[in-house]
Amino acid sequence: MTEVLTAPAPTGRRTNRPDDRLDDRPAGLRAEVAAGVRDSLAAGLGMFPLGVAFGLLVVQAGLPWWFAPALSVAGFAGSLELLVVGLAAAVTPLGTIALTTLLVNFRHVFYAFSFPLHVVRHPVARAYSMYALIDEAYALTAASPGRWTGPRLLSLQLSFQAYWVSGGVAGVLLAGLLPGPLEGLDFALCALFVTLVLDAARGRGQVPSLLLAGLSFTLAVLLAPGNALFAGMLGFVAMLAGRHVLSARRARRA
Repeated sequence: MTEVLTAPAPTGRRTNRPDDRLDDRPAGLRAEVAAGVRDSLAAGLGMFPLGVAFGLLVVQAGLPWWFAPALSVAGFAGSLELLVVGLAAAVTPLGTIALTTLLVNFRHVFYAFSFPLHVVRHPVARAYSMYALIDEAYALTAASPGRWTGPRLLSLQLSFQAYWVSGGVAGVLLAGLLPGPLEGLDFALCALFVTLVLDAARGRGQVPSLLLAGLSFTLAVLLAPGNALFAGMLGFVAMLAGRHVLSARRARRA
């Protein structure tokens, strides 16, 4: 009696991409979502209190309470939001705010080169992932490449926005309970950037960039005191571009 060997029937499912492991498996989907939430906890513990400071700053700047959640939904970018509060309170022209937004968030263009956006398939979900591409999300994905799936990445980004928006709302509510304004909240943005600079400038190779930043700001204050921020940022970008060109020439000669 001969034994007939039959090939297994094709299932029609592919397994060559990370997201294919989640097809028709609710348990696997839940596990990936939970993993994304867990990945967000460490950075989220820092984002929430900063969001509280943002909400307090909104109220103390004389802006309506809804400005905090509205700005966090319309333009999810923590450092920029803190900056926009000061600009809005000073009745800064929209063109100036738009230019500031471009200069502050221009770094996100370079994030896109290595951010794992390809794991997000649905067009709407992909659009949200691009919108919610903040520094913390990029840092986590860059530190551990290759393990990201669409649900995990989206749950990470949703968690980050939830920390920030809820922190802003908590700050708005807390401002209504305080007997008076808190001093020093307007320094939150400056403190944030000082921390980022100190974290990035840990080697001697970054000293020239720090010197160029100081030089560009000094020249901006002297030459364009009324628009020192924009002039300084534009000058710093130009100086960094010049430094890059000189470094490339030296590398070719070597």
